[in-house]
Amino acid sequence: MNPSSPTTKKDHSSSRGAFLVSAGILLSRIAGLIRERVFAHYFGSSDAADVFKAALRIPNFLQNLFGEGVLSASFIPVYAKLRAEGRHDEARSVAVVVGLWLFLLVLILSGIGIWLTPLLIDLITPGFEGEKRAATIELVRIFFPSAGLLVLSAWCLGVLNTHGRFFLSYSAPVLWNLTIIFALWWFGGSAEHYQLAILSGYGVVLGSLLQTVVQLPSTKALLSDGGTSLRSGLAAARSVFTNFIPVVIGRGVVQISAFIDSIIASLLPTGAVAGLVYAQTIYLLPISLFGMSISAAELPTMSALSSSEDGWKARLNERMHRSLERLAFFVVPSAAAFLGLGDVIACLLYQSGKFTVADGLYVWGILAGSAVGLLAATMGRLFASAFYALQDTRTPLRFAIIRVTLSIALGTLAALKLPTLLGLESRWGVAALTLAAGLAGWIECYLLQAALSKKIGPISIGVRQKLALWAAGALALAAAWGAKIILTGSIAGALHGILQPLVVLLLFGVVYLLVTLVQRQPQALALKSTLLRRKHR
Repeated sequence: MNPSSPTTKKDHSSSRGAFLVSAGILLSRIAGLIRERVFAHYFGSSDAADVFKAALRIPNFLQNLFGEGVLSASFIPVYAKLRAEGRHDEARSVAVVVGLWLFLLVLILSGIGIWLTPLLIDLITPGFEGEKRAATIELVRIFFPSAGLLVLSAWCLGVLNTHGRFFLSYSAPVLWNLTIIFALWWFGGSAEHYQLAILSGYGVVLGSLLQTVVQLPSTKALLSDGGTSLRSGLAAARSVFTNFIPVVIGRGVVQISAFIDSIIASLLPTGAVAGLVYAQTIYLLPISLFGMSISAAELPTMSALSSSEDGWKARLNERMHRSLERLAFFVVPSAAAFLGLGDVIACLLYQSGKFTVADGLYVWGILAGSAVGLLAATMGRLFASAFYALQDTRTPLRFAIIRVTLSIALGTLAALKLPTLLGLESRWGVAALTLAAGLAGWIECYLLQAALSKKIGPISIGVRQKLALWAAGALALAAAWGAKIILTGSIAGALHGILQPLVVLLLFGVVYLLVTLVQRQPQALALKSTLLRRKHR
Protein backbone atom coordinates (compact mmCIF):
# COMPACT_ATOMS: atom_id res chain seq x y z
CA MET A 1 0.00 0.00 0.00
CA ASN A 2 1.23 3.46 -0.86
CA PRO A 3 2.44 5.20 2.33
CA SER A 4 0.70 8.39 1.28
CA SER A 5 -2.64 6.76 0.45
CA PRO A 6 -5.79 8.04 2.16
CA THR A 7 -6.19 4.78 4.08
CA THR A 8 -2.68 5.03 5.50
CA LYS A 9 -3.24 8.66 6.44
CA LYS A 10 -6.49 7.72 8.21
CA ASP A 11 -4.70 4.94 10.11
CA HIS A 12 -1.97 7.36 11.18
CA SER A 13 -4.56 9.95 12.20
CA SER A 14 -6.50 7.34 14.17
CA SER A 15 -3.34 6.10 15.92
CA ARG A 16 -2.36 9.66 16.76
CA GLY A 17 -5.89 10.29 18.00
CA ALA A 18 -5.78 7.19 20.21
CA PHE A 19 -2.44 8.39 21.62
CA LEU A 20 -3.83 11.85 22.40
CA VAL A 21 -6.94 10.37 24.01
CA SER A 22 -4.75 8.04 26.07
CA ALA A 23 -2.48 10.91 27.08
CA GLY A 24 -5.41 13.05 28.17
CA ILE A 25 -7.07 10.17 30.00
CA LEU A 26 -3.78 9.19 31.64
CA LEU A 27 -3.35 12.69 33.05
CA SER A 28 -6.93 12.82 34.32
CA ARG A 29 -6.71 9.29 35.76
CA ILE A 30 -3.45 10.07 37.53
CA ALA A 31 -5.14 13.12 39.01
CA GLY A 32 -8.09 10.91 39.88
CA LEU A 33 -5.91 8.35 41.62
CA ILE A 34 -4.21 11.11 43.59
CA ARG A 35 -7.68 12.37 44.51
CA GLU A 36 -8.67 8.90 45.69
CA ARG A 37 -5.49 8.54 47.72
CA VAL A 38 -6.11 11.90 49.41
CA PHE A 39 -9.75 10.91 49.96
CA ALA A 40 -8.69 7.56 51.46
CA HIS A 41 -6.22 9.38 53.74
CA TYR A 42 -8.97 11.50 55.27
CA PHE A 43 -11.92 9.08 55.11
CA GLY A 44 -10.60 5.49 54.94
CA SER A 45 -13.57 3.10 54.87
CA SER A 46 -15.71 5.12 57.29
CA ASP A 47 -19.41 5.98 57.26
CA ALA A 48 -18.56 9.40 55.81
CA ALA A 49 -16.71 7.67 52.94
CA ASP A 50 -19.80 5.56 52.23
CA VAL A 51 -21.94 8.71 52.25
CA PHE A 52 -19.73 10.64 49.81
CA LYS A 53 -19.36 7.74 47.36
CA ALA A 54 -23.06 6.84 47.43
CA ALA A 55 -24.16 10.47 47.05
CA LEU A 56 -21.89 11.05 44.06
CA ARG A 57 -23.48 8.13 42.21
CA ILE A 58 -26.96 9.67 42.08
CA PRO A 59 -26.31 12.90 40.09
CA ASN A 60 -23.70 10.97 38.09
CA PHE A 61 -26.66 8.99 36.80
CA LEU A 62 -27.69 12.03 34.74
CA GLN A 63 -24.15 12.63 33.55
CA ASN A 64 -23.74 9.03 32.41
CA LEU A 65 -27.24 8.91 30.96
CA PHE A 66 -27.00 12.06 28.83
CA GLY A 67 -23.26 12.68 28.73
CA GLU A 68 -20.23 11.29 26.98
CA GLY A 69 -21.43 7.76 26.23
CA VAL A 70 -24.75 8.83 24.74
CA LEU A 71 -23.18 11.62 22.71
CA SER A 72 -20.58 9.20 21.36
CA ALA A 73 -23.33 6.84 20.24
CA SER A 74 -25.85 9.31 18.83
CA PHE A 75 -24.28 12.72 18.14
CA ILE A 76 -20.73 12.00 16.93
CA PRO A 77 -21.69 9.53 14.12
CA VAL A 78 -24.22 12.00 12.64
CA TYR A 79 -21.97 15.04 13.10
CA ALA A 80 -18.92 13.25 11.63
CA LYS A 81 -20.90 11.93 8.67
CA LEU A 82 -22.24 15.40 7.80
CA ARG A 83 -18.73 16.82 7.91
CA ALA A 84 -17.36 13.95 5.80
CA GLU A 85 -20.04 14.73 3.18
CA GLY A 86 -19.04 18.42 3.16
CA ARG A 87 -22.28 19.63 4.81
CA HIS A 88 -20.43 21.79 7.33
CA ASP A 89 -23.16 24.39 8.02
CA GLU A 90 -25.66 21.63 8.64
CA ALA A 91 -23.20 19.87 10.96
CA ARG A 92 -22.69 23.06 12.99
CA SER A 93 -26.45 23.56 13.25
CA VAL A 94 -26.90 20.01 14.56
CA ALA A 95 -24.22 20.60 17.19
CA VAL A 96 -25.89 23.80 18.43
CA VAL A 97 -29.37 22.23 18.58
CA VAL A 98 -28.15 19.13 20.40
CA GLY A 99 -26.16 21.21 22.89
CA LEU A 100 -29.12 23.45 23.75
CA TRP A 101 -31.54 20.52 24.00
CA LEU A 102 -29.26 18.49 26.26
CA PHE A 103 -28.52 21.38 28.60
CA LEU A 104 -32.21 22.27 29.04
CA LEU A 105 -33.18 18.66 29.59
CA VAL A 106 -30.55 18.08 32.27
CA LEU A 107 -31.39 21.42 33.92
CA ILE A 108 -35.02 20.33 34.32
CA LEU A 109 -34.12 16.86 35.54
CA SER A 110 -31.62 18.28 38.04
CA GLY A 111 -34.31 20.48 39.54
CA ILE A 112 -36.66 17.51 39.84
CA GLY A 113 -33.84 15.45 41.35
CA ILE A 114 -33.12 18.03 44.05
CA TRP A 115 -36.81 18.04 44.98
CA LEU A 116 -37.06 14.22 45.10
CA THR A 117 -33.70 13.60 46.79
CA PRO A 118 -35.09 12.06 50.03
CA LEU A 119 -37.10 9.55 48.01
CA LEU A 120 -34.07 8.73 45.84
CA ILE A 121 -31.94 8.12 48.92
CA ASP A 122 -34.49 5.67 50.33
CA LEU A 123 -34.53 3.82 47.00
CA ILE A 124 -30.79 3.76 46.34
CA THR A 125 -29.30 3.40 49.83
CA PRO A 126 -32.00 1.82 52.02
CA GLY A 127 -29.35 0.72 54.51
CA PHE A 128 -28.45 4.33 55.41
CA GLU A 129 -30.21 5.67 58.51
CA GLY A 130 -30.10 8.65 60.88
CA GLU A 131 -27.18 11.02 60.46
CA LYS A 132 -25.75 8.95 57.63
CA ARG A 133 -28.96 9.32 55.62
CA ALA A 134 -29.27 13.05 56.38
CA ALA A 135 -25.71 13.74 55.24
CA THR A 136 -26.30 11.78 52.00
CA ILE A 137 -29.40 13.85 51.22
CA GLU A 138 -27.51 17.10 51.73
CA LEU A 139 -24.62 15.95 49.56
CA VAL A 140 -26.83 14.78 46.70
CA ARG A 141 -28.54 18.18 46.57
CA ILE A 142 -25.12 19.82 46.40
CA PHE A 143 -23.95 17.47 43.65
CA PHE A 144 -26.95 17.73 41.28
CA PRO A 145 -25.97 21.07 39.62
CA SER A 146 -22.64 19.52 38.62
CA ALA A 147 -24.50 16.98 36.46
CA GLY A 148 -25.72 19.64 34.01
CA LEU A 149 -22.25 21.17 33.80
CA LEU A 150 -20.62 17.80 33.07
CA VAL A 151 -23.17 17.00 30.35
CA LEU A 152 -22.27 20.32 28.70
CA SER A 153 -18.61 19.29 29.06
CA ALA A 154 -19.41 16.00 27.28
CA TRP A 155 -21.07 17.93 24.44
CA CYS A 156 -17.87 19.96 24.05
CA LEU A 157 -15.95 16.68 23.96
CA GLY A 158 -18.15 15.39 21.12
CA VAL A 159 -17.50 18.49 19.00
CA LEU A 160 -13.78 18.59 19.75
CA ASN A 161 -13.27 14.87 19.09
CA THR A 162 -14.93 15.02 15.68
CA HIS A 163 -12.50 17.80 14.74
CA GLY A 164 -9.54 15.74 15.97
CA ARG A 165 -9.04 17.85 19.14
CA PHE A 166 -8.71 14.93 21.53
CA PHE A 167 -6.25 16.04 24.19
CA LEU A 168 -8.08 19.04 25.64
CA SER A 169 -11.40 17.28 26.14
CA TYR A 170 -9.91 14.21 27.81
CA SER A 171 -7.46 16.12 30.01
CA ALA A 172 -10.06 18.68 31.20
CA PRO A 173 -11.16 16.40 34.10
CA VAL A 174 -7.75 17.09 35.65
CA LEU A 175 -9.23 20.41 36.82
CA TRP A 176 -12.19 18.59 38.39
CA ASN A 177 -9.86 16.27 40.31
CA LEU A 178 -7.48 19.02 41.39
CA THR A 179 -10.34 21.12 42.76
CA ILE A 180 -11.55 18.23 44.92
CA ILE A 181 -7.99 17.49 46.09
CA PHE A 182 -7.56 21.13 47.08
CA ALA A 183 -10.87 21.09 49.01
CA LEU A 184 -9.86 17.92 50.88
CA TRP A 185 -6.43 19.33 51.71
CA TRP A 186 -7.73 22.78 52.69
CA PHE A 187 -10.50 21.56 54.98
CA GLY A 188 -9.06 18.17 55.96
CA GLY A 189 -7.14 19.52 58.94
CA SER A 190 -10.09 21.33 60.51
CA ALA A 191 -13.27 19.50 59.44
CA GLU A 192 -14.22 15.99 60.47
CA HIS A 193 -16.24 13.22 58.86
CA TYR A 194 -19.60 14.42 57.50
CA GLN A 195 -18.63 18.11 57.60
CA LEU A 196 -15.55 17.40 55.49
CA ALA A 197 -17.70 15.40 53.04
CA ILE A 198 -20.09 18.36 52.65
CA LEU A 199 -17.29 20.89 52.12
CA SER A 200 -15.61 18.59 49.58
CA GLY A 201 -18.96 18.35 47.80
CA TYR A 202 -18.77 22.05 46.95
CA GLY A 203 -15.36 21.31 45.45
CA VAL A 204 -17.06 18.80 43.12
CA VAL A 205 -19.41 21.51 41.80
CA LEU A 206 -16.61 24.06 41.32
CA GLY A 207 -14.48 21.42 39.57
CA SER A 208 -17.37 20.61 37.19
CA LEU A 209 -17.63 24.30 36.28
CA LEU A 210 -13.88 24.59 35.58
CA GLN A 211 -13.86 21.37 33.50
CA THR A 212 -16.60 22.79 31.28
CA VAL A 213 -15.37 26.36 31.00
CA VAL A 214 -11.89 25.34 29.84
CA GLN A 215 -13.37 23.61 26.75
CA LEU A 216 -15.88 26.27 25.73
CA PRO A 217 -13.53 28.68 23.87
CA SER A 218 -12.20 25.96 21.50
CA THR A 219 -15.68 24.54 20.97
CA LYS A 220 -17.13 27.96 20.24
CA ALA A 221 -14.34 28.71 17.76
CA LEU A 222 -15.04 25.49 15.83
CA LEU A 223 -18.78 26.18 15.66
CA SER A 224 -18.38 29.87 14.77
CA ASP A 225 -16.50 29.18 11.54
CA GLY A 226 -19.54 29.44 9.27
CA GLY A 227 -23.29 29.80 9.42
CA THR A 228 -25.85 27.96 11.51
CA SER A 229 -29.58 27.54 11.16
CA LEU A 230 -31.75 26.21 13.96
CA ARG A 231 -34.34 25.07 11.40
CA SER A 232 -31.88 22.99 9.39
CA GLY A 233 -30.28 21.85 12.64
CA LEU A 234 -33.61 20.54 13.93
CA ALA A 235 -34.23 18.66 10.69
CA ALA A 236 -30.80 17.01 10.68
CA ALA A 237 -30.89 16.40 14.43
CA ARG A 238 -33.76 13.94 13.99
CA SER A 239 -31.19 11.21 13.33
CA VAL A 240 -29.41 12.12 16.55
CA PHE A 241 -32.65 11.97 18.54
CA THR A 242 -33.67 8.70 16.84
CA ASN A 243 -30.39 7.11 17.91
CA PHE A 244 -30.50 8.91 21.25
CA ILE A 245 -33.51 7.09 22.71
CA PRO A 246 -32.17 3.51 22.47
CA VAL A 247 -28.81 4.62 23.85
CA VAL A 248 -30.42 6.46 26.76
CA ILE A 249 -32.43 3.34 27.56
CA GLY A 250 -29.28 1.22 27.32
CA ARG A 251 -27.30 3.56 29.54
CA GLY A 252 -30.23 3.72 31.93
CA VAL A 253 -30.30 -0.06 32.21
CA VAL A 254 -26.56 -0.11 32.96
CA GLN A 255 -26.96 2.65 35.55
CA ILE A 256 -29.80 0.76 37.22
CA SER A 257 -27.44 -2.19 37.54
CA ALA A 258 -24.84 0.06 39.19
CA PHE A 259 -27.45 1.40 41.58
CA ILE A 260 -28.54 -2.10 42.51
CA ASP A 261 -24.90 -2.88 43.31
CA SER A 262 -24.88 0.19 45.57
CA ILE A 263 -28.13 -0.89 47.20
CA ILE A 264 -26.72 -4.32 47.99
CA ALA A 265 -23.44 -2.78 49.21
CA SER A 266 -25.35 -0.37 51.46
CA LEU A 267 -26.97 -3.36 53.17
CA LEU A 268 -23.56 -4.87 53.92
CA PRO A 269 -21.29 -3.77 56.81
CA THR A 270 -19.56 -0.37 56.87
CA GLY A 271 -16.93 0.03 54.17
CA ALA A 272 -18.66 -2.03 51.47
CA VAL A 273 -19.80 0.99 49.42
CA ALA A 274 -16.43 2.74 49.71
CA GLY A 275 -14.55 -0.50 48.96
CA LEU A 276 -16.60 -1.03 45.81
CA VAL A 277 -15.83 2.49 44.57
CA TYR A 278 -12.12 2.22 45.46
CA ALA A 279 -11.90 -0.97 43.37
CA GLN A 280 -13.92 0.48 40.50
CA THR A 281 -11.57 3.46 40.30
CA ILE A 282 -8.67 1.09 39.64
CA TYR A 283 -10.71 -1.18 37.37
CA LEU A 284 -11.78 1.73 35.15
CA LEU A 285 -8.19 2.82 34.52
CA PRO A 286 -7.37 0.28 31.76
CA ILE A 287 -10.91 0.56 30.38
CA SER A 288 -10.41 4.31 30.01
CA LEU A 289 -6.79 4.23 28.86
CA PHE A 290 -7.18 1.48 26.28
CA GLY A 291 -10.86 0.72 25.67
CA MET A 292 -12.08 4.31 25.66
CA SER A 293 -9.05 5.79 23.92
CA ILE A 294 -9.13 3.38 20.98
CA SER A 295 -12.93 3.46 20.68
CA ALA A 296 -13.12 7.26 20.92
CA ALA A 297 -10.38 7.77 18.33
CA GLU A 298 -11.91 5.22 15.93
CA LEU A 299 -15.54 6.37 16.16
CA PRO A 300 -15.34 9.51 13.97
CA THR A 301 -13.24 7.64 11.38
CA MET A 302 -15.55 4.61 11.35
CA SER A 303 -18.59 6.89 11.08
CA ALA A 304 -17.15 8.62 8.02
CA LEU A 305 -15.97 5.29 6.57
CA SER A 306 -19.44 3.71 6.78
CA SER A 307 -20.79 6.22 4.25
CA SER A 308 -17.87 5.91 1.81
CA GLU A 309 -17.47 4.00 -1.43
CA ASP A 310 -17.64 0.22 -1.98
CA GLY A 311 -15.31 -1.90 0.12
CA TRP A 312 -15.97 -0.08 3.38
CA LYS A 313 -16.95 -3.31 5.13
CA ALA A 314 -13.53 -4.85 4.48
CA ARG A 315 -11.73 -1.71 5.65
CA LEU A 316 -13.89 -1.49 8.78
CA ASN A 317 -13.21 -5.16 9.49
CA GLU A 318 -9.47 -4.58 9.14
CA ARG A 319 -9.59 -1.61 11.53
CA MET A 320 -11.49 -3.68 14.08
CA HIS A 321 -8.90 -6.47 13.92
CA ARG A 322 -6.01 -4.06 14.55
CA SER A 323 -7.89 -2.33 17.36
CA LEU A 324 -8.70 -5.64 19.06
CA GLU A 325 -5.05 -6.66 18.94
CA ARG A 326 -4.02 -3.37 20.55
CA LEU A 327 -6.66 -3.80 23.25
CA ALA A 328 -5.64 -7.35 24.10
CA PHE A 329 -1.95 -6.46 24.34
CA PHE A 330 -2.59 -3.89 27.05
CA VAL A 331 -5.68 -5.27 28.79
CA VAL A 332 -4.52 -8.87 29.34
CA PRO A 333 -1.60 -7.82 31.60
CA SER A 334 -3.91 -5.38 33.38
CA ALA A 335 -6.31 -8.22 34.21
CA ALA A 336 -3.41 -10.44 35.30
CA ALA A 337 -2.11 -7.70 37.60
CA PHE A 338 -5.56 -7.17 39.13
CA LEU A 339 -5.86 -10.89 39.83
CA GLY A 340 -2.38 -11.44 41.24
CA LEU A 341 -1.20 -8.06 42.49
CA GLY A 342 -4.41 -6.31 43.51
CA ASP A 343 -3.18 -5.78 47.08
CA VAL A 344 0.03 -4.19 45.81
CA ILE A 345 -1.91 -1.83 43.54
CA ALA A 346 -4.49 -0.91 46.19
CA CYS A 347 -1.90 -0.19 48.88
CA LEU A 348 0.28 1.80 46.47
CA LEU A 349 -2.64 4.03 45.57
CA TYR A 350 -4.55 4.28 48.82
CA GLN A 351 -2.56 3.18 51.87
CA SER A 352 -2.26 6.31 53.95
CA GLY A 353 -3.84 7.68 57.11
CA LYS A 354 -7.03 5.76 57.82
CA PHE A 355 -6.63 3.39 54.86
CA THR A 356 -4.86 0.29 56.21
CA VAL A 357 -3.28 -2.87 54.79
CA ALA A 358 -6.50 -4.73 55.67
CA ASP A 359 -8.46 -2.24 53.55
CA GLY A 360 -6.05 -2.93 50.69
CA LEU A 361 -6.69 -6.69 50.92
CA TYR A 362 -10.42 -6.03 50.88
CA VAL A 363 -10.15 -3.87 47.74
CA TRP A 364 -7.99 -6.62 46.15
CA GLY A 365 -10.81 -9.15 46.60
CA ILE A 366 -13.28 -6.83 44.89
CA LEU A 367 -10.78 -5.99 42.16
CA ALA A 368 -10.05 -9.67 41.45
CA GLY A 369 -13.73 -10.22 40.75
CA SER A 370 -13.76 -7.28 38.34
CA ALA A 371 -10.66 -8.58 36.54
CA VAL A 372 -12.60 -11.57 35.20
CA GLY A 373 -14.59 -9.35 32.86
CA LEU A 374 -11.98 -6.69 32.12
CA LEU A 375 -11.09 -7.85 28.60
CA ALA A 376 -14.76 -8.39 27.76
CA ALA A 377 -15.63 -4.85 28.92
CA THR A 378 -12.99 -3.20 26.72
CA MET A 379 -13.74 -5.36 23.67
CA GLY A 380 -17.47 -4.79 24.15
CA ARG A 381 -16.93 -1.03 24.16
CA LEU A 382 -15.14 -1.25 20.80
CA PHE A 383 -17.83 -3.49 19.28
CA ALA A 384 -20.54 -1.10 20.47
CA SER A 385 -18.68 1.85 18.90
CA ALA A 386 -18.69 0.03 15.56
CA PHE A 387 -22.47 -0.37 15.79
CA TYR A 388 -22.81 3.31 16.69
CA ALA A 389 -20.71 4.24 13.64
CA LEU A 390 -23.20 2.24 11.56
CA GLN A 391 -25.98 4.20 13.34
CA ASP A 392 -27.33 0.96 14.81
CA THR A 393 -28.01 1.73 18.47
CA ARG A 394 -30.65 -0.93 19.03
CA THR A 395 -28.38 -3.96 18.83
CA PRO A 396 -26.08 -2.81 21.67
CA LEU A 397 -29.24 -1.95 23.66
CA ARG A 398 -30.63 -5.48 23.40
CA PHE A 399 -27.38 -7.06 24.53
CA ALA A 400 -26.89 -4.51 27.33
CA ILE A 401 -30.29 -5.50 28.72
CA ILE A 402 -29.26 -9.17 28.66
CA ARG A 403 -25.98 -8.41 30.42
CA VAL A 404 -27.56 -6.26 33.10
CA THR A 405 -30.34 -8.76 33.76
CA LEU A 406 -27.82 -11.56 34.22
CA SER A 407 -25.53 -9.37 36.31
CA ILE A 408 -28.34 -8.36 38.67
CA ALA A 409 -29.69 -11.90 39.05
CA LEU A 410 -26.31 -13.58 39.52
CA GLY A 411 -24.84 -10.71 41.55
CA THR A 412 -27.69 -10.48 44.04
CA LEU A 413 -27.69 -14.22 44.67
CA ALA A 414 -23.91 -14.45 44.92
CA ALA A 415 -23.49 -11.36 47.11
CA LEU A 416 -26.04 -12.50 49.67
CA LYS A 417 -25.30 -16.25 49.71
CA LEU A 418 -21.72 -16.95 48.58
CA PRO A 419 -19.85 -15.46 51.60
CA THR A 420 -21.93 -17.60 53.99
CA LEU A 421 -21.28 -20.74 51.95
CA LEU A 422 -17.56 -20.03 51.97
CA GLY A 423 -17.48 -19.08 55.64
CA LEU A 424 -16.51 -15.46 54.95
CA GLU A 425 -17.74 -12.18 56.42
CA SER A 426 -20.82 -10.80 54.69
CA ARG A 427 -18.92 -7.72 53.45
CA TRP A 428 -17.11 -9.96 50.93
CA GLY A 429 -20.38 -10.15 49.05
CA VAL A 430 -19.19 -7.07 47.13
CA ALA A 431 -16.50 -9.22 45.46
CA ALA A 432 -19.23 -11.63 44.35
CA LEU A 433 -21.05 -8.68 42.74
CA THR A 434 -18.06 -7.77 40.59
CA LEU A 435 -17.44 -11.42 39.64
CA ALA A 436 -21.05 -11.82 38.46
CA ALA A 437 -20.80 -8.60 36.44
CA GLY A 438 -17.63 -9.89 34.76
CA LEU A 439 -19.24 -13.17 33.73
CA ALA A 440 -22.27 -11.33 32.34
CA GLY A 441 -19.90 -9.00 30.47
CA TRP A 442 -18.42 -11.95 28.56
CA ILE A 443 -21.86 -13.01 27.37
CA GLU A 444 -22.58 -9.48 26.12
CA CYS A 445 -19.18 -9.32 24.39
CA TYR A 446 -19.79 -12.61 22.57
CA LEU A 447 -23.24 -11.50 21.39
CA LEU A 448 -21.89 -8.14 20.13
CA GLN A 449 -19.01 -9.84 18.34
CA ALA A 450 -21.30 -12.38 16.64
CA ALA A 451 -23.78 -9.72 15.52
CA LEU A 452 -21.06 -7.42 14.17
CA SER A 453 -19.40 -10.31 12.33
CA LYS A 454 -22.64 -10.82 10.41
CA LYS A 455 -22.46 -7.21 9.22
CA ILE A 456 -18.78 -6.82 8.27
CA GLY A 457 -17.30 -10.35 8.37
CA PRO A 458 -15.66 -12.49 11.10
CA ILE A 459 -13.84 -10.54 13.81
CA SER A 460 -11.73 -12.17 16.50
CA ILE A 461 -8.30 -12.45 18.07
CA GLY A 462 -6.51 -15.73 17.34
CA VAL A 463 -6.50 -18.32 20.12
CA ARG A 464 -2.74 -18.68 19.83
CA GLN A 465 -2.22 -14.96 20.32
CA LYS A 466 -4.54 -14.92 23.37
CA LEU A 467 -2.69 -17.83 24.97
CA ALA A 468 0.67 -16.20 24.26
CA LEU A 469 -0.41 -12.94 25.94
CA TRP A 470 -1.77 -14.75 29.02
CA ALA A 471 1.45 -16.79 29.21
CA ALA A 472 3.44 -13.55 29.17
CA GLY A 473 1.20 -12.20 31.92
CA ALA A 474 1.72 -15.35 34.02
CA LEU A 475 5.51 -15.13 33.69
CA ALA A 476 5.40 -11.46 34.65
CA LEU A 477 3.30 -12.34 37.71
CA ALA A 478 5.81 -15.01 38.76
CA ALA A 479 8.64 -12.47 38.59
CA ALA A 480 6.60 -9.89 40.54
CA TRP A 481 5.70 -12.44 43.24
CA GLY A 482 9.38 -13.31 43.55
CA ALA A 483 10.21 -9.64 44.10
CA LYS A 484 7.45 -9.37 46.69
CA ILE A 485 8.74 -12.37 48.62
CA ILE A 486 12.25 -10.91 48.65
CA LEU A 487 10.99 -7.54 49.88
CA THR A 488 8.57 -8.84 52.54
CA GLY A 489 9.76 -12.34 53.42
CA SER A 490 6.48 -14.01 52.31
CA ILE A 491 3.93 -13.82 49.51
CA ALA A 492 1.33 -12.61 52.01
CA GLY A 493 3.62 -9.96 53.47
CA ALA A 494 2.59 -6.33 53.34
CA LEU A 495 4.59 -3.90 51.24
CA HIS A 496 5.24 -0.51 52.80
CA GLY A 497 5.67 2.99 51.46
CA ILE A 498 5.61 3.77 47.76
CA LEU A 499 8.98 2.44 46.56
CA GLN A 500 8.39 -1.26 47.31
CA PRO A 501 5.06 -1.55 45.42
CA LEU A 502 6.53 0.44 42.54
CA VAL A 503 9.45 -1.99 42.25
CA VAL A 504 7.09 -4.98 42.14
CA LEU A 505 4.78 -3.43 39.55
CA LEU A 506 7.63 -2.07 37.43
CA LEU A 507 9.22 -5.53 37.31
CA PHE A 508 5.86 -6.99 36.26
CA GLY A 509 5.61 -4.54 33.36
CA VAL A 510 9.21 -5.00 32.20
CA VAL A 511 8.99 -8.80 32.20
CA TYR A 512 5.70 -8.72 30.29
CA LEU A 513 7.20 -6.45 27.63
CA LEU A 514 10.34 -8.60 27.30
CA VAL A 515 8.36 -11.82 26.96
CA THR A 516 6.06 -10.34 24.31
CA LEU A 517 9.11 -9.07 22.42
CA VAL A 518 10.53 -12.59 22.43
CA GLN A 519 7.14 -13.80 21.18
CA ARG A 520 7.38 -11.11 18.50
CA GLN A 521 3.94 -9.73 19.30
CA PRO A 522 3.17 -6.96 16.76
CA GLN A 523 2.19 -4.42 19.44
CA ALA A 524 5.37 -5.06 21.44
CA LEU A 525 7.51 -4.63 18.33
CA ALA A 526 5.65 -1.44 17.41
CA LEU A 527 6.14 -0.09 20.95
CA LYS A 528 9.87 -0.91 20.80
CA SER A 529 10.17 0.81 17.41
CA THR A 530 8.42 3.93 18.70
CA LEU A 531 10.67 4.12 21.76
CA LEU A 532 13.83 3.71 19.66
CA ARG A 533 12.75 6.43 17.21
CA ARG A 534 12.18 8.90 20.04
CA LYS A 535 15.51 7.97 21.62
CA HIS A 536 17.41 8.80 18.43
CA ARG A 537 15.66 12.12 17.80
